[in-house]
Amino acid sequence: MSKLLIMTDLHLTVPPATIIGLDPGARLAQGLAHAAQHHADADRLILMGDLTHHGKPAQYARLRPLLEGLPWPVSLMIGNHDDRRKFRAAFPEAPDAGGFVQSITDLPDIRLITLDTVDPKARPRHSGRLCPARMAWLTHALDTAPDHGALVFMHHPPVETGFTGMDAIGLTNRNEVQSLLAAHPSLRHVFAGHLHRTISASMGRVPVAIFKSPCHQMPMCLGDPDHALSVDEPGAYGIVLVTPRDVIVHSEDFTLPAQIAQSH
Repeated sequence: MSKLLIMTDLHLTVPPATIIGLDPGARLAQGLAHAAQHHADADRLILMGDLTHHGKPAQYARLRPLLEGLPWPVSLMIGNHDDRRKFRAAFPEAPDAGGFVQSITDLPDIRLITLDTVDPKARPRHSGRLCPARMAWLTHALDTAPDHGALVFMHHPPVETGFTGMDAIGLTNRNEVQSLLAAHPSLRHVFAGHLHRTISASMGRVPVAIFKSPCHQMPMCLGDPDHALSVDEPGAYGIVLVTPRDVIVHSEDFTLPAQIAQSH
């Protein structure tokens, strides 16, 4: 069995700047410490984009020391709040696939495919897109996946969620991406962020999981056209277990008060 940890939408700022009174860096440090205490046996940590709030060098500089000394290798992705050029300057070791922050990692149980959905010229602003070059790269990554299949990680979800404001800044070529993904039987699950909510969905036969942020969350406001709403709900990260047959997805609200475990 493989175990993956997933964090998304970190939105790091530099003190004294906060988001709705929360320090994203402190929240991330708390989440990483919690995960290291309880899931040091994980095979990998995947950070699914929006690593920073404004894509500034000082914000990336704050992130780097938080990722040092962790018990797992880390896969870095970018989101619509990131700047690809400034990210690369801060993390030159990050994967590069044709100029995009994308990677393929093969574990014994599964292939991991991380995508770069950022489009600096996107309209509306903050929406994402997979250009033809990235679509071709994804096709090849899925076509060459081992018999045990693949998981795809992307910042912008490939499905509409009912959050009107957030769906408006989703993937601008969502239908094209869905068709590509649905055509590949090697694909076992898709994971995304961007929404700051825990959401389960299906895209035809393909299940989709969307995760909350370690910091601030989107309030439950289906149908609201505003995409900039935030609420101080518990910070969370995802835990994914993969076997040859199953993919199991958990969400851990790590800022809840500690509970004393009792046998039943």
